[in-house]
Amino acid sequence: MVACAVTIAGSDSGGGAGIQADLKTFSALGVYGASVLTAVTAQNTVAVTAVHAVPPEVVAAQIAAVLDDIRVDAVKIGMLGDAALIETVAEALAGYRGPVVLDPVMVAKSGARLLPEAARAALIVHLLPRADLLTPNLPEAAALLGLPEAVSDADMRDQGARLRDLGAKAVLMKGGHAAGETCTDWLIAVEPNRLDAPRIATRNTHGTGCSYSSAIAAGLAQGLGLSEAVTRAHGWLHAAIRAADRLEIGHGHGPVHHFHEVWP
Repeated sequence: MVACAVTIAGSDSGGGAGIQADLKTFSALGVYGASVLTAVTAQNTVAVTAVHAVPPEVVAAQIAAVLDDIRVDAVKIGMLGDAALIETVAEALAGYRGPVVLDPVMVAKSGARLLPEAARAALIVHLLPRADLLTPNLPEAAALLGLPEAVSDADMRDQGARLRDLGAKAVLMKGGHAAGETCTDWLIAVEPNRLDAPRIATRNTHGTGCSYSSAIAAGLAQGLGLSEAVTRAHGWLHAAIRAADRLEIGHGHGPVHHFHEVWP
């Protein structure tokens, strides 16, 4: 049987991030994707101009509908609009026993804030303990901890360990926002694992966080171990970023090329 994963996230009308990026990623990696919509956003490669939250009871109904009928091998959680919705998702997943990848979507590539400050505590209390893997970028990790952004490998490892102490079973500290010719991520699990890739000079990185976490969830759904799933996703995303300029989508931060292995 084909592996199945569900994404719980907001939509991106521009198609580069959110639910759209998650489903493209699942498909590109050979996983059937189901979806639970948490918000409708009006956005493109330049800006987010409107956000409409889906009522919590409708989100809960979507999760129940998927889990009642489809064998879900992994869950990816992305954009959640407020504390009430965070609590709703945590409660709806209470009986689910498969792996959960939590991408704490807080700020869009354009700079728009996607998670109110008041919801930070709810995310920590209700969802971090449910996460088999938390995948923050450097601004998100700092916001969750109330600390300055990490500027060194030691900072990244320390903040990843602090986030594990808050309840996440493992943490992937993503270094895309750092400076330097090499982009370094740290997987903080039983032992820290460093992943390096040459930094690619491109503005087309919209949806990288969504796609990375979804690629990891796809690997977990297919039965890969955590380290193997992260390593495969890391290489796949690097290739998707390298091919992104070929798409020429929009006038701002364009999307990565999810199907770089399938069509030019």
